[in-house]
Amino acid sequence: MLWRGLACLRLAVIFLRELALSSWAVARAAFARQPALAPAIIAMPLRLRTEMGIATLANLVSLTPGTTSLHVSQDHRTLYVHCLDGSDVQGVINGIRRSFEDVILEIEA
Repeated sequence: MLWRGLACLRLAVIFLRELALSSWAVARAAFARQPALAPAIIAMPLRLRTEMGIATLANLVSLTPGTTSLHVSQDHRTLYVHCLDGSDVQGVINGIRRSFEDVILEIEA
């Protein structure tokens, strides 16, 4: 139980870090003379299997500036995400996995 609580605390700290970094990136893009954005909708394969885990991930993605969760596929295997800069699709997916999904998987275990 303690291990799970520590993982939740770690997720909160990671979210706050991502919130700050994403806020800065969106502010820079908003005030740039020539923003180099490539908005995209990305289909992210999910490793999470519980509804609570998927809902948590979708909410964390939506709360992070520059990304919005749009839809979870009916089979719960894909999360569709809109991002302001989708020039590196695999980079966006890896970032979400590394930041949020990996820790949520630990909490679910």
